[in-house]
Amino acid sequence: MLGLGSRMNTSALPDFVVKHFGDPLWAAMIYFGVRALFIRMLSMKALVLSLGFCFVIECSQLYQAGWIINLRNTLFGGLIFGKGFLYADLIRYIVGAIAAYALDRVLKEKEQP
Repeated sequence: MLGLGSRMNTSALPDFVVKHFGDPLWAAMIYFGVRALFIRMLSMKALVLSLGFCFVIECSQLYQAGWIINLRNTLFGGLIFGKGFLYADLIRYIVGAIAAYALDRVLKEKEQP
C-alpha cells in the first residue's frame, strides 16, 4: 500500500519520496513475498532470489515490442513491469531488498527466546 501511495499521491508527497521510495518498497514486497512462499528458505537466499527477480524485471524493460509496451501502459502492467530501464532503479532495489532483509533478521532475533 505504501508503494502504491508513493506512485499515486505524488502532489501530496515530497519530490524525494516520489522519486526514490517506490522501487525500494517494491523490492521489499518481493523479498517478503519470497519469504512467504518459501518459508524454509534461508533469508540470504531469499534476498538473492528477490534481487534477481527485480533485476530481471528491470532488464526486461529494455525489450520494446509493441505488445509489451501496450501491457506496460496499463495500470497493473506498469506497476509490475515498469515503464523504462534505469540503472538507478537497480540501486533502489538493492536498498529496498537489503532493508527488508535487515528487518526480517531483526524480527527473527526478537522471536527467539
